[in-house]
Amino acid sequence: MTVRSIQLACVVLLGLCVCVRADASTTIKEPRITADDREHWSFQPIRRTPPPKVDSDWPINAIDHFIAARLEKAGLQPSPRAGRQILIRRVTFDLTGLPPTPKEVEAFINDDAPNAYEKVVDRLLASKAYGQRWAQHWLDLARFAETDGFEHDKTRGDAWKYRDWVIDVLNADMPYDRFVALQIAGDEIEAGRHAVATGFLLSGPDMPDINSQAERRHVRLNEITSTVGSVFLGLTIGCAQCHDHKFDPISQADFYRFRAIFEPAVPAMKRDKPVGMTLREDKANATDSRVMLRGRYDRPGPVIQPGFIRVLAQKDDAIRANHKGNASTRRRAALAEWLTQPNHPVTTRVIVNRLWHHHFGKGLVGTPSDVGFMGDAPTHPKLLDWLASELPRRKWSLKAMHKLMVMSATYQQASSAKGAESQTNPKSPIRNPKSVDLRNRLLWRMNRRRLEGEAIRDAMLASANVLSDRTGGRGVMAPLPKKVQATLLRNQWKVDADPENHRRRSIYLFVRRNLRYPLFDVFDRPDGNQSCARRDRTTTAPQSLYLLNSAFSLQMARELAGYVMKHAANDTRQRIRLAFARTLNRAPSDSEMQSAMDFLVDQTTRLSKEGRSADELALPANLPRGADIYPSAALTDFCLVLFNLNEFVYVD
Repeated sequence: MTVRSIQLACVVLLGLCVCVRADASTTIKEPRITADDREHWSFQPIRRTPPPKVDSDWPINAIDHFIAARLEKAGLQPSPRAGRQILIRRVTFDLTGLPPTPKEVEAFINDDAPNAYEKVVDRLLASKAYGQRWAQHWLDLARFAETDGFEHDKTRGDAWKYRDWVIDVLNADMPYDRFVALQIAGDEIEAGRHAVATGFLLSGPDMPDINSQAERRHVRLNEITSTVGSVFLGLTIGCAQCHDHKFDPISQADFYRFRAIFEPAVPAMKRDKPVGMTLREDKANATDSRVMLRGRYDRPGPVIQPGFIRVLAQKDDAIRANHKGNASTRRRAALAEWLTQPNHPVTTRVIVNRLWHHHFGKGLVGTPSDVGFMGDAPTHPKLLDWLASELPRRKWSLKAMHKLMVMSATYQQASSAKGAESQTNPKSPIRNPKSVDLRNRLLWRMNRRRLEGEAIRDAMLASANVLSDRTGGRGVMAPLPKKVQATLLRNQWKVDADPENHRRRSIYLFVRRNLRYPLFDVFDRPDGNQSCARRDRTTTAPQSLYLLNSAFSLQMARELAGYVMKHAANDTRQRIRLAFARTLNRAPSDSEMQSAMDFLVDQTTRLSKEGRSADELALPANLPRGADIYPSAALTDFCLVLFNLNEFVYVD
């Protein structure tokens, strides 16, 4: 038995249980929440500790003081600052999901102003690309898709409206407390355009054709409840659907109390009729909520009142929804108010940890959606609490928290000595950091990270200068390989007739649960069937095969080659420099220049000897009439090589 199981058994034996009765034959025993239960770090009140003083002039802001204090204690020194080319590439991908343009890189490198980097950060946060980038992270959590899933995977015609809402409000820097509240209870708080925010609750998979519609409603309610618990509370409350949680102090009754908050908003369902993507609650539909015995839809147990998770609630926390004169019960509005209290023990901890995870490659808590007993302990608990308390102080502004993190000296460190600025570290490391902290838990350097599939695709489009700036609307169905499209039912993938739409940012591509776009599939995109807080980052052969052999990769290489030929005249070295600048955001070294020159000569010779016709060659897009086809095709091959470099898909 686990220690937790033994504790629960002792509680039962001592008779310290509360009994909730449904009738004479059904009794559910619910352990009380003890002081020991609340000793876990995430259930404790947030404690704001002043940034520690350190014997170093390295820190830029409060974050660095916390990091430096831990490094000093371990006998380590931080890494040097990353070079400007690496830094602008890193922060541009982080904040916008796109590479910097050659002009942006050049401007930053040549800007001698003390606030040169800050100007870059402010520009990126103000761009519309910021919302498109960070909305994708949120849509992973929201298990967003534009279809139901399961066998028939029917289309949800209005799902895209929730996606566009997320993008728009992130760009507008909607305060996070309001961002949360509207997704929980937008229809109760503010009807109108923000009602679409409740699409968060309804984004999960559904099976409209199931025989038992009562079972369908039960499954959807459990899925909504579990997702709200993991996304906003960082707790796996779904584990308590059919029995008390094995590790966390969450009882089965806790789960169904929490579920009761959402029940009036999910009415009885009709076969083959979609639920829709916007809640419209009618309090007339509210009935008694019950604990479902063993989690089964056909075994209703005791009546239970709506309530919060007890281990997180204070004595005075309760559902006091005043629904007089209102069409709804306002239970969800009460939940939103409880979740967004500045002193809530987990809400702000969870979101600042998610931001940290995406900026640094791993959260201060390594399990972003599990801060319970089985989750990771925070590596820097005082820093986590300081950040959690800082969010309300900064008016719940996510952009302010982004800026705080990316402006820190911690973020600006090199990921390796090769990527550091020319000056050396003024203090030599006291100890070898790899022997002390191989996994970089103390953040003595920056973590190198691979781009997600969406960012890789967008970077290829941007490098080739063909990325469309169209935004919003229904998801676009771009061309698929015939073998992939053949796996779908008839008419499930109608390719958009406008070629420009095929070049829109990846967040606007149609999201089907039963089929992931091939590039996203090989690069570990989640399937949308459940909330995803942390994507896998695998290294597999299909990734290389796709980037080298797919029709999309070849077309982007042709587009890039065409751009390079047009803008670099007939100068091979200049073309190589431009291709490097657009893909890797830097100039080639002398040895790289020589290798590239050798490749182009050898490839031109090889293609010429083979005697292929123009139709048999991968020629640059918009090739001028009369251009020599063999060196032109060699340039396309060179561009394809650049797309296949590790440096293209990784950020230092």
